[in-house]
Amino acid sequence: MVKYIIKRLIFIIPVLIGVSLLIFAILSLTPGDPADMFLSSQATPAVREAWREQFGLNDPFFVQYYHFISGIVLHWDWGKNFANGQSVTADIMLRFPNTFLLACLTTVIAIIIGLFLGVFTAKHQNTWLDTTFSVIGMVGISMPQFWLGLLLLIWFGLDLKWFPISGFDGPKYWVLPSIALGVQNAAILMRFARTSVLDCIRQDYVRTARAKGQEEKVITWHHIVRNALIPIITTAGTLFGGALGMAMILEQVFSINGLGRLMVEAITMRNYPIIRASVLILAVSYSIIYLVLDLLYAYVDPRIKADFESQAFFGSKRRSRRLSGKEAAHV
Repeated sequence: MVKYIIKRLIFIIPVLIGVSLLIFAILSLTPGDPADMFLSSQATPAVREAWREQFGLNDPFFVQYYHFISGIVLHWDWGKNFANGQSVTADIMLRFPNTFLLACLTTVIAIIIGLFLGVFTAKHQNTWLDTTFSVIGMVGISMPQFWLGLLLLIWFGLDLKWFPISGFDGPKYWVLPSIALGVQNAAILMRFARTSVLDCIRQDYVRTARAKGQEEKVITWHHIVRNALIPIITTAGTLFGGALGMAMILEQVFSINGLGRLMVEAITMRNYPIIRASVLILAVSYSIIYLVLDLLYAYVDPRIKADFESQAFFGSKRRSRRLSGKEAAHV
């Protein structure tokens, strides 16, 4: 298992190189000059040229890319902020925890509500309860998250004054944005959980467990839900990664000092170092999420764990087995 984790971590490196090259290429091809956003219209050509030289914008494409990668690897420096000339590392590390916390809260809400309703509707298939919650789920999937966020902000923030309408400084601030982002994810997870549970309900081992006289609660959570967890875990992990990206919109609605809001401001101002750093942070997060999903698969399904443990570093064990077989045949 440890060798498999190391192997996956090594495979993340070419992914990050590809993402960084892509974002560099996109930003270099984007029309316009960042100096127009950060310098006054009265700045002389000499001042503009000195500003561009300060941030390395006059260097060739691959020289800029080399400085960016070497700064991250050697000094954990993600570039200089065009607005103040300081390292963007502090800005990223200040904003990202809020975005990550919002994504975690959203995913917890989605798992609790979506898993429970998915199992409940599957157990009551083709009843009025199943139909009612299925319709509610479709409404939740179709409802734009920013629109729901605005409704919650107006109703519970401005009218009833139960929760703050901006910021992210404590549990009371977390409620509205987490619900706004979590309702749609809960509806999506409910649909996947319902389908997965229905597939397991019809299996022979469930009928055998009932024939042996086991309690229905044990059958539901031990035999049905446990065997339906693989697609549910996949969906939950995908929703968590999507929440990191969708938080960009909700952070604008609720004025949350997060990575998404920072990216929007950076895109508006052509602050290239912050855009590059933010995209790479999200790429690393997605890669780690899918690694964690694979490890959860192994925890839930012993067959997957056995397959992971049978894989040596870069598959050398399998190759050695095939070679030894050929050598034995040759002998």
